[in-house]
Amino acid sequence: MFMGEYTHNMDKKGRLIIPSKLREDLSENFVITRGLDNCLFLYPMEEWERKSEQLRRKLNPYNKKHNQFLRNFFKGSAEVMLDGNGRLLLSRRLMDQVAIEQEVVLAGQYEKIEVWPADKYEALNESPDDVAAMAEDLLGNDNFNDEAL
Repeated sequence: MFMGEYTHNMDKKGRLIIPSKLREDLSENFVITRGLDNCLFLYPMEEWERKSEQLRRKLNPYNKKHNQFLRNFFKGSAEVMLDGNGRLLLSRRLMDQVAIEQEVVLAGQYEKIEVWPADKYEALNESPDDVAAMAEDLLGNDNFNDEAL
């Protein structure tokens, strides 16, 4: 499981250091793809295969909306690996799609790592009151207890 957040700068060649704590759970080869909310997703290969199979079973490629989602989710996806220094080379196309320039936040989120432009990530941060209200909306007052989290 990936968790935590880490801020790093990319070098001039578009290489990004993946923190050792996150590297521990990445497979040797993994997949990078455009994520939701204008960030990038890094999936360990095993999780990518599981996610792909889940999408294949749930979505009908002959349904126009399903096919559009699949196209957007898979286009630009690439199998990648870290170099000997624990760095990931980001393609210019993916960087441009999510407006990554130099400062990047890597955020662990369960089965994947999200890669955000630092300014966009900071704009997402909710206050503790917002998070409490969100938990109440999602989990409900009647079902809210320590086991729900």
